[in-house]
Amino acid sequence: MPKTELSVGTIEYEDSGGYGVPVVLLHGLAQDGTVWRGVVEQLGPEFRCIVPTLPYGSHRTPLHPGAELTPHAMALLIGEFADTLKLGGDTVFVENDAGRLQQLAAERPDRVGRMVIAGCEAFDNYPPRAGGKMLAAAARIPGGIALMANALAIRPLRRIPGTGYAIMGHKPVPDDLIDRWIEPLRRNPAARDVLVRYARGLRKTEMSEAAEGLRSYNRPALVVWGRQDRMMPPEHGRRLAELLPQGRLVELDECRTLIPLDRPHGLAEAIRTFVRETSSP
Repeated sequence: MPKTELSVGTIEYEDSGGYGVPVVLLHGLAQDGTVWRGVVEQLGPEFRCIVPTLPYGSHRTPLHPGAELTPHAMALLIGEFADTLKLGGDTVFVENDAGRLQQLAAERPDRVGRMVIAGCEAFDNYPPRAGGKMLAAAARIPGGIALMANALAIRPLRRIPGTGYAIMGHKPVPDDLIDRWIEPLRRNPAARDVLVRYARGLRKTEMSEAAEGLRSYNRPALVVWGRQDRMMPPEHGRRLAELLPQGRLVELDECRTLIPLDRPHGLAEAIRTFVRETSSP
């Protein structure tokens, strides 16, 4: 797997290669790039899919001691990653289950040529309902992240409605993915510390501030949302599409927060259409 050295440490990423339009696919907390595997397969060779594993707790490469790990720092890290790979202005950034891309686009609109916001925290839903608030609460309790990760290792507990990954998917999140995502959090204190420091660096107003900044992001933007989302309110998707000067909206049925898993074909098709309609002749 390719690696690149950034200010926080080494970041691993997958790169499908080729000469197609670059699409950077960004995952959420306590996940890694495998959440995008179905979308990458659907997009196929016509796109160059770049999937970093961000330092969100499920990463496996150690970070530099003392690295800044606030949400704002992670937003800027996405831009640093794109700068290091020398990705051009035609790049499409796609984010699911987080809000860092919104912060980056508001602060560095020149870096984000085109973006897709797919079922993300926004406005005052920060930390987001249920699953996000549970993670934030665990991060404030000594040993809370380890307790949460070890509880999720018990497969029946993963299916309790309204909790953890269960609330994020319209259909059950595959066990092999959850096993992979929680392993670093169960085994590695440094991985747990990342989530603790991230949660403690969160400012409750920063997503509302980012939304205000997006009002001047006059570049192509697509918002994709699951109509059955119980963690990221569907009305937030509509609001984001309305405030973005070039915003457009796609809503998907039988779909919650983890759109790449619930509807990989639908999301890939929305990205494909968006790229086609916003590419220069």
